[in-house]
Amino acid sequence: MGLNPVLPAYTALILAGGQASRMGGVDKGLQTLHGEALTQHVLRSLAQQTRPPAGYLLSANRHLDHYARWGHPVLPDAEAGYPGPLAGIQAGLAACPHPWLLVVPCDAVQLPDDFAQRLLDAAHDRQASSAADPAHWHPTLLALHRNCAASLDAYLARGGRSIRGWLADLDHQPVHFDQPFANANTLADLARLAAP
Repeated sequence: MGLNPVLPAYTALILAGGQASRMGGVDKGLQTLHGEALTQHVLRSLAQQTRPPAGYLLSANRHLDHYARWGHPVLPDAEAGYPGPLAGIQAGLAACPHPWLLVVPCDAVQLPDDFAQRLLDAAHDRQASSAADPAHWHPTLLALHRNCAASLDAYLARGGRSIRGWLADLDHQPVHFDQPFANANTLADLARLAAP
């Protein structure tokens, strides 16, 4: 698929605001891999996209000063108690200055170079697209049009917390990638990625 020259600029949102319960409750975005925080790996991977972001937002609820050192706006959840990734996405949509928001969790440290382009192409004329690989659908790897904000606000107000549940109400297109996405969801995953 070739580049879509009419696609507008987009902002990337890195989700690092969760409890990381499968990692023992540490601040996952600040855990290191090869001497750099996971969030730094994601920032670099996004900068190397065939269509890089026009701006970045960081969703975080702890160590806000540390995240701010990377020079991008840091967005804590509006609701206390770690309500889940949709709260980070809600904050990202509210702060997004561009028509499109590309959402990436902080543990997705190795993105294909055409990741953003393919999701944005698939979302063109829709509300959303998300990534799937041979084994999994990854609903936190997604492109969203800014006009999704009202739908998300309403979903959260009804008590919804599932990204999958919210996406079911949108004009949403899965995008299939041939290779699995490497992520550091647990400390064991992180150790495997760090192994030579």
